[in-house]
Amino acid sequence: MSSIDDILITCESRIGYKFRDQLLLRRCLTHSSAAETRLDSNERLEFLGDSVLGVVICEYLFQNFPDQREGQMTQMKSWLVSRQTCARVARLLNVEELILVGRGLQSIPDSILSAVVESLIAGVYFDGGMEAARQFIHTSFREELALCRPEDAENFKSQLQEITQRDVGKTPEYIVVEETGPDHARVFCIVARVGDTVFESGCGKTKKEAEQRAARNAVEALQRPTPARDAAE
Repeated sequence: MSSIDDILITCESRIGYKFRDQLLLRRCLTHSSAAETRLDSNERLEFLGDSVLGVVICEYLFQNFPDQREGQMTQMKSWLVSRQTCARVARLLNVEELILVGRGLQSIPDSILSAVVESLIAGVYFDGGMEAARQFIHTSFREELALCRPEDAENFKSQLQEITQRDVGKTPEYIVVEETGPDHARVFCIVARVGDTVFESGCGKTKKEAEQRAARNAVEALQRPTPARDAAE
């Protein structure tokens, strides 16, 4: 048995799904740095998997939160399909060491971990159909789905705290950087700081409002691709 065969068997065991098409599974795990051409990598599968994940998550939210408005469900969906969430799922599935990458990559960034999860979703969809993909997502994302609470849909401070405690083991701090206006119409500007990282400030008529806006800026910044991550893709 070749090392590639070992990797594929191990992957099937860890994700709980056996592929009929082993070449498809191999492509799911192949980063562009290890492929002959980009078309031989998992990039196209990642593109499809992102959409399949979105449909299944929207369906889940629609069925399980019948009293929530569209805006709240959009916030919950954004959290569940984010790069950070998919990367955490990859670590929970323990597939990091199974990804086929070029020799130049010394570590696996979140962008690659996230891409592999989305590629596996597409692979299961092609190999076993929509119901198999739905079951794979529900099982793989079960911890994230369990943590998705409607009351936190627009609570960016709660979202930021969950992200930072999980990813770096630190709690955000909120620092007032500016106060302007007369006493009856004060405007507060606050930044969120996590360790040595300070995010874009948020302003509001109350400190609570400013903190929420600062937290939102931080959450959005953490969900955006960084140049370093893009270079690794």
